[in-house]
Amino acid sequence: MSKYIDNISLAIETAREKLASASSAAELENARVSLIGRNGAFTALGKDLASLPSEERPDAGKALNAAKEEVLALINVLSAKIATASNLGEKERAEDLTLPGRKWKIGRKHPVNIVIDDCVRIFRRMGFIVAEGPEIETVFHNFDALNTPYDHPSRDTADTFYFADGRLLRTQTSPVQIRVMEKQEPPVRIVAPGRCFRRDTPDATHSANFHQIEGLYVDKDVSMADLKSVLLQFARELMGQDVNIRLRPHFFPFTEPSVEYDFSCVMCSGKGCRICKHSGWLEISGAGMVNPAVFSNIGYDPEKWSGFAFGMGIERIAMIRYKITDIRLLYENDGRFLNQFVNIH
Repeated sequence: MSKYIDNISLAIETAREKLASASSAAELENARVSLIGRNGAFTALGKDLASLPSEERPDAGKALNAAKEEVLALINVLSAKIATASNLGEKERAEDLTLPGRKWKIGRKHPVNIVIDDCVRIFRRMGFIVAEGPEIETVFHNFDALNTPYDHPSRDTADTFYFADGRLLRTQTSPVQIRVMEKQEPPVRIVAPGRCFRRDTPDATHSANFHQIEGLYVDKDVSMADLKSVLLQFARELMGQDVNIRLRPHFFPFTEPSVEYDFSCVMCSGKGCRICKHSGWLEISGAGMVNPAVFSNIGYDPEKWSGFAFGMGIERIAMIRYKITDIRLLYENDGRFLNQFVNIH
């Protein structure tokens, strides 16, 4: 028994010496393995315990367990010290002011954001300012004030997302025009980019969630010629100086007269191709002179003031500009697609 206890004491002294000389995580691990590993000194003492007389084993076992606990405690203390020293060294290196600066990696603009920013930049140069409004709208601002008939299909639940309290997700950015005119006396010259929502079955050219940018200009003696000149200037700055536009008669409840406007096809320079269905023109969106009923709904005198409004889909412009064949690519967050726009801006 006394010889076994002496062996335990000798093993503890050896353990203290080995652990005291360990100055790194690797050296500490080697010491641990040599002491309590599979073939370590204390593991061997545990095997020798079986050779002692049965009446001596309890006391010898207690002594061995106490010795192993002491060794484990020393290992844990040294491990914490080594880790702390390593972290301090890394911190000192990180705070070395003589090192060159590190460049922060920043995100890139999405093609939809690129088009919005470019559109806003162009219109600002023509004197328009940016206006914003809520995406959750009232029926008055989204439909009534815009002279939309009560039986118009766009009011139907099959086309519009309604909430239980009667509000809705705006179907266009035109309500921003109404909110601005409610608060501001003419003249008004704004553009309103933003997200819109409609109940639509997603396919290559349609989505229930999309973006628009609309413009409104209200002043005295505003004419259709003013509207055409703004749209032509916008088209040429955005798509190139060779682009032309055309206006086609149409109907919208909030404009009178109303037109749809097209850009000459940027794919074929107006010669006719598959993209423009061999017409040489690409349909963009609608515009027109503000309907006097809209002015009356918000308190403007239609005898004194006139104006024009226009709107267009951001995704449609992005698809034309970057030759994107499927609108769903804009929303799928596919890095292979988005990385193509890294060097655009």
